[in-house]
Amino acid sequence: MLAGQYQHQLDHKGRVAVPKKFRSILVGGGLLTRGLDGCLFLYSQDTWNGLAEKLRKLPLTGRDARAFSRFLLGSAAEVSYDKLGRITVPSYLLEFAKIQTDVTFVGVGDRVELWSSAAWKIYQERNEQQAAQVAEQLSNSDSPTRI
Repeated sequence: MLAGQYQHQLDHKGRVAVPKKFRSILVGGGLLTRGLDGCLFLYSQDTWNGLAEKLRKLPLTGRDARAFSRFLLGSAAEVSYDKLGRITVPSYLLEFAKIQTDVTFVGVGDRVELWSSAAWKIYQERNEQQAAQVAEQLSNSDSPTRI
């Protein structure tokens, strides 16, 4: 399971070191793509293949299905580690996530999110205040997954 937060710096060539803890799970690299809420998603190859299969099963006739598939698949880039454990983040993904120098890596179960550290701080401050309310709503829902 991918969990935890780590701070790293992007270099002038668009490279950033992936935390060692995450590299041990994302062996060899992975797939980096646009994520939700203004971050990037980094998936292992196996997890990515499962997600891509689910997207392939969405109806081609559904406008939202086509748009979401384009959003994730159309911006995906295979990334691998150099000898220092760095990946090169394509400029279009850096621009999307507004990452300039400081990068926050956040492990979220089956993926790693890459955030502009400034954007991550704003996101956390906004959502920490709502965490108790969201947890209560999730525990009271009829969902089979309860907290």
